[in-house]
This record gives sequence, structure tokens and C-alpha cells, in this order.
Amino acid sequence: MLDRSNRSCHSTERWCKHLIMTLGKEWVMEYWMSGRDADPQELAAVVRQPTVVSDYPHCSDVQRGILVYDAADVPPASEPRKRRALMAEVGHALLAGPGVVAFTRAYRDHSLVDAVSAVYAAIIHEEQDLGGTSGDHFGAPGVNDRLWNSLEKLALRDAGLFVRYFGNDVIAFTSEAWLGPGYQVTSQVNLVRPGGRAQVPHRDYHLGFVADVELERYPAHVHQFSPMLTLQGAVAHCDMPLESGPTVFVPHSQKYRAGYFAGDDSAVSEVIAEHAVQIPLRKGDILFFNPAVIHGSGDNDSTDVERMANLLQVSSPFGRSTEVVDRTRVVEAVYAALLSSPVSGVPDALVDNAVAAAAEGYPFPTNLDRDPPIDGLAPPSQAELVRAALSAGDPIDVIHIKLAAHAARRKT
Repeated sequence: MLDRSNRSCHSTERWCKHLIMTLGKEWVMEYWMSGRDADPQELAAVVRQPTVVSDYPHCSDVQRGILVYDAADVPPASEPRKRRALMAEVGHALLAGPGVVAFTRAYRDHSLVDAVSAVYAAIIHEEQDLGGTSGDHFGAPGVNDRLWNSLEKLALRDAGLFVRYFGNDVIAFTSEAWLGPGYQVTSQVNLVRPGGRAQVPHRDYHLGFVADVELERYPAHVHQFSPMLTLQGAVAHCDMPLESGPTVFVPHSQKYRAGYFAGDDSAVSEVIAEHAVQIPLRKGDILFFNPAVIHGSGDNDSTDVERMANLLQVSSPFGRSTEVVDRTRVVEAVYAALLSSPVSGVPDALVDNAVAAAAEGYPFPTNLDRDPPIDGLAPPSQAELVRAALSAGDPIDVIHIKLAAHAARRKT
């Protein structure tokens, strides 16, 4: 009898070998990227693409290439067919269109926004009184007022306000349009006073928080799917005229393949500056954007606008392992063996691989109040802490203290 499954496997294997032999080095080069792939001409060609209004029949306006929708036009959950149709349109805009959409009048009740703003302002002042410096992604620490984990802090301070504010249907609609159900919402308040300076243009979480030397270790396809794991948003807590510095965007830049390497190339920076746009916002408006869109907060050149935005970061439910593992307990169990491995003749590379299997190699999620990104875009991971301890020859009692302190910093 013919084994069809076996024949299929052999056929697939032959096809893969043929593909590799045919593509040769070019295939390998396509699989990996580096800073050398940051091509200003390629970026310019991508961001010169127009926003084709006819592709988005439900939008109410297009401002400088950014699609604007009226929140009142979002169908309710009781009209699933209409709602899914608009979700498809908005999702297409985030993926293959300009990458940025705005919803006007997402919060029609400005008194609700003002009440939440008052809670956030009070918490900011309380945290300032306690001292300390909050790190800020892509900006100098301490220049802006940053309130980390504003979602949890609002819930603990005023549950009624939390329900009314985060119950907003535009947030739920756009989050599901991009990520599907089961998404996870986090938020951080950014308050920029008159005279506050712009951020460095950048992409966002995940790979936007990774240094170039590490970026090169991620295959090209990871650069492409990383943006699918997160939706970025911003709720305007005040009117934001252009002089107050609302977020600067480079529409369509999420389609630029080497965009995570765009920060350090002067010619690429010139293209970004040439094609960067802003649109004014009113209190209660919400912007959403693909995290791979190159962007950054603008200069607040106003004399009287304290620009407050609640920055939404909505995550896919799929960035999780299938099992819960107590990584701290695993590290403490194997640390003595790791420390003695070089003496036993175990190669350093194998020890490093064992650390990668035992310890948490990603610094997020964490408590950014206690564990801020002071020295870079991200605080040190547990694996980095363990590698440093092994390099220093720390005994087990010292690593125990360091692991406990690291774990404590990550708790809310």
C-alpha cells in the first residue's frame, strides 16, 4: 500500500531543499536584517503612498493622510454584521493603509474625562511628593510627568469612574478589530507642560524597545509580526491644537520593512522629518495606531496647554506560554550548578543556553514605577540579572537576595 503521508513528507523536503539551493545566500539575507537594511529611498517610497479615501467609505474625513471617524458611526454590539464590516475597514487601515485612525467624540461626556484627569493629576502630585524619577521611553527622564499603570491606579482610586471610562465602546471596538477578543488593556498617562520637548521618532513595543544589536538576532518575519501583537492608542484629555505638540506620525511607515533600524541613520531621519504630520485633537477624541508606525510626541510650544493624554497599550492574548512556571524557583534550584559548570568543563555557551531555559528572558510585563527604564528602553530582565551574577561569581545567598528584589520591583 502506498504511504501517502510519507510521500508527502518527502515531497515537502525536496521542495524545501530546492528552494534553499535556488535562493542561496539571498534567501539567508532575507531571513535576517541589520542596520544596513535601513534604506532612506525605500522608506521614502513607502511613506509617499497616498491614503486612498475610497478604500475607507465609512470615514468622515482624512487629515494629512490620517483617517478620521466619527465615534457615533461605530455600530453597537447588537448589530454584529455592521460592526464587523467597520472592524474590517479599520483593521485594513491599521495594517495596509496609513496605520493611524482617529475617532472624534469618543467621549462625549467631557465631565467624565475631566473627573478622570483630576484623579490622575492628584496621583501624579502624590507620587512627586514621594520623590524619585520616573523613566520615560524615548525621552529624558523627569522632563514630562508620566503616570505608569494608570489603569490599575484609577480602578483602586475610583471604581465607578473606571467602569464608565474604560467601558468606552470605541476602545473595545478598535481593540477587537486589531487583536480579536481576549485582549489585555494597559495605560500610562503622559502630561507635557508648555515648553516640553518632542520625543525621538520611534516605533513601539515590542521590538521598538529592543536595542539594534539585539534586533539583529530576531528573524525578519518576527519584525513583521511583532506589530500584530499590540495596538497603541491615546485618549485626549484636553484640546490639543498643533502648537501644543500632539503626536507626530509618519503615515504608512508601518509598511517599511527595516523600520526598527530607522533611528540611527541620518538620511532616514531626514525622510522621517519630511513626511511627519500632526492633526489637532479635541478633548475626548481617541487616536489608534499600528505600533510600527514611526511616531513621537511633539514639541509643546503653547503658552497655556498642559497636554495630557492617556496612552493605551492593548496586547494580544497570544503572547503567553501554555504553562505557568515559577522562574525564580527554577533559577534558585539550578544556580549552584550553573555557577560550578565552568569548573566542571561545561562550555560557557551551554551555560548561557541553560540560563535562557531557566530564567525569564523578557523584562515585560513589569511595574514601571518600581522598575523603570532608567538606563535604556527597558529594565533588566531576570536572565540578565542571573548572567551578571554568574559573571561576578555571586554565591547563592547573594543571588537569592537579588532575585527577591527583582521580583519585588515587578509587583504592583
